[in-house]
Amino acid sequence: MITQSAEKYRLDGDTLPEGFRLPQSDAEDADEFFVNIGPQHPSTHGVLRIVARLSGETIVEAVPHLGYIHRGIEKMAENQTYIQNIHLTDRLDYLSAFFNNLCFCMAVEQAMDIGLPERGEYLRVMVCELQRIQSHLLWWGVMGMDLGGFTPFLYGFREREMITDIFEEMCGARLTMNFFRPGGSSFDAPDTFVPRIKKFIKIMYKALDEYNTLLSGNIIFQERTRGVGILSREDVLAYGCSGAVLRASDVSYDVRKNDTYSIYDQFDFDIPTRTEGDSLS
Repeated sequence: MITQSAEKYRLDGDTLPEGFRLPQSDAEDADEFFVNIGPQHPSTHGVLRIVARLSGETIVEAVPHLGYIHRGIEKMAENQTYIQNIHLTDRLDYLSAFFNNLCFCMAVEQAMDIGLPERGEYLRVMVCELQRIQSHLLWWGVMGMDLGGFTPFLYGFREREMITDIFEEMCGARLTMNFFRPGGSSFDAPDTFVPRIKKFIKIMYKALDEYNTLLSGNIIFQERTRGVGILSREDVLAYGCSGAVLRASDVSYDVRKNDTYSIYDQFDFDIPTRTEGDSLS
């Protein structure tokens, strides 16, 4: 953490972070200084640095600076075949390996004008929806931990490990999974795939009640998130938000329905929305 006074910026002529203003006179806000918070670890919560302007112990202004990890994947892809490039995609996001595999394979399929058997489409949907739950479980656990409760992290990983075990049996990996191929997948799912999913679903339904009691129903958690970080419907549309952030501000949009792909158009499901637009939603 590095601190720098506003006076130093004025005297040295350094460029201020975008969006900041200096005091209008030497007498105004003489105790203001800047604190660089971060950057955070690039493989946990994203590359984020926050430049805070403080007056004493009061944060007057905070400007987030989002970074970008460039790993040369585009360049490496220039010298490999389509099949060889698939393994690069599952490293783009360590919580969405299958989704990135799928996006790449769908692009190749579209370019080559090829399809895949219906069984392959259903397998893709099942795998991706399992990973969606797996990703949300990590988010839920980490959010609880960041707000002062370590126990939710352990509970979330309890069920997450069940999904990870299913993926390991299916493709041999637990994090950077590699399974989809243009036109289908590298091989069929094992015979235990569906039975293990059915077992997991029964356990997950019961776990949701525990999660609500432990975290989302906790008054301390609610007080720290309700009414915090509110984004209006106009805000989320102007900022280009997506996913749960978008739906929390009463925008009924889900790419699986509104810009459907694979065989999601054959499934009937609702898009849950809320109107509060805060961190609790």
